[in-house]
Amino acid sequence: MLKLDGKVAIITGGGGSLGAATARLFIQNGARVMLVDREADALNVVAGELPADQVATCVADVSDEVDTAAYVAATLDRFDAIDVLFSNAGNFGTVAQIADYPIDVFDSVLAGHVRGAFLAAKHAAPHMTKDCSIIITSSVAGVRGDAGVYAYITAKHAQVGLMRCLAKELGPRGIRVNTVHPGPVDNGFQLAVEDGLGKAMGVDGTELFNQMIPLGRHGSAEEIARSVLYLAGDDSSFVTGSTLMVDGGMSV
Repeated sequence: MLKLDGKVAIITGGGGSLGAATARLFIQNGARVMLVDREADALNVVAGELPADQVATCVADVSDEVDTAAYVAATLDRFDAIDVLFSNAGNFGTVAQIADYPIDVFDSVLAGHVRGAFLAAKHAAPHMTKDCSIIITSSVAGVRGDAGVYAYITAKHAQVGLMRCLAKELGPRGIRVNTVHPGPVDNGFQLAVEDGLGKAMGVDGTELFNQMIPLGRHGSAEEIARSVLYLAGDDSSFVTGSTLMVDGGMSV
């Protein structure tokens, strides 16, 4: 049975590995997908691997309200509905002591993750109805702290607060809102995180993370996407306001 048969999904950060893996899985389960990213080349690569009648793309800066309104409007123009919003775009920033942490980087990271998720919900939710789903990509970083990772960890915690507010407001309309919390994933984004932390701490960042994960390894984008599919479809019909950990036990 196709878990998203006939549904329309917006995926921000659609040019990255998690966005691409989720798009593939959604389409395999019958959805039509609008991929959103600020990198046109990355979008074109992902879209080129998917059925043309089930995918569309929109280049946008998710922290910009005009761009957000535009990708929501483009989705409605192309597919005439929004059933799933997967707010997945974001950036890492840097690792630095608090006295040295650059304020422009801090602002940029919060804009991408928090403002981006807020604007996505603000513009998409009015077009969503009963049995629709909003999923926000937080992180294992959204439930823990690490010295020097000020912008990213603050943003990931803030997304949980945003999710809880949305779940309370939209629940009476039958719209579910949840966060998914990946642990370290074997992709370029995570490698950049590990390089930054490793240099700051003078260790092998990848090995450091593996030692912190009870399952002893990084996850894959496909494993995270399967959890997003669960939150998007009817299998999670009584799940809202939740923080779904997909982190190999790292948060335990």
